[in-house]
Amino acid sequence: MMKNRRKILLLILFILVFTTGVSYAEPQLSLFGKDVVLEDSKEPQNYVFSLQILFILTILTLAPSILIMMSSFTRIIIVLSFIRNALGLQQTPPTQVIIGLALFLTFFIMAPIGAEINNEAIQPFLKEEINQEVALERSMKPIREFMFKQTRDKDLSLFLNMKKLGEVKSLDEIPSHVLIPAFIISELKTAFQIGFVIFIPFLVIDMVVASTLMSMGMMMLPPVIISLPFKILLFVLVDGWNLIVKSLLLGFK
Repeated sequence: MMKNRRKILLLILFILVFTTGVSYAEPQLSLFGKDVVLEDSKEPQNYVFSLQILFILTILTLAPSILIMMSSFTRIIIVLSFIRNALGLQQTPPTQVIIGLALFLTFFIMAPIGAEINNEAIQPFLKEEINQEVALERSMKPIREFMFKQTRDKDLSLFLNMKKLGEVKSLDEIPSHVLIPAFIISELKTAFQIGFVIFIPFLVIDMVVASTLMSMGMMMLPPVIISLPFKILLFVLVDGWNLIVKSLLLGFK
């Protein structure tokens, strides 16, 4: 019985292989009720347009990284996170609120630079007055000027020495791939310095509350529970959000 079944299966397989016609992929497809024809384009402009779309999509994909690494967002989001940790609040304000505030403060700070890029690079490029290379160069110029103002010479010289560029006669000779990491570590250092200053008054409150509780013999009562309302009260009385945002806005040159 097993041999007969095997013979029948082999016979069916033989019939399917040698009697089925060869089918080729059709260049016409059906999509949402419409026929789409796939064929080679005879116009080179279509390929150029496709590459431009691919370039735009790539820029949109990298836009969050560009926003974080080449703007004031890094310093602002770190300082706002320091405030929440110094107050001892884990989820207040929520992370979405902190990120949203950091984004809008970034837009506020970078608005003049964005307007300059739009007037000097984007609009002329859309009017076909300049090509992509000139538009990219004009777009990077105000951003580079902003980063140079915030970057410390020590951080910039670190990457220049690692790249072995030697003496640089002008800032235009410094490539962007050297300037960007120097700008990032400068922003990180500045943000941590501001965070240290923010922590000091709240640390004093924690120490006073902890010493008071120990002197009263309340060893089992966590000092954080008692100090939290006082820290919030202090932050509200001095109008902390106004002071922090003002300091951040004035801190950018």
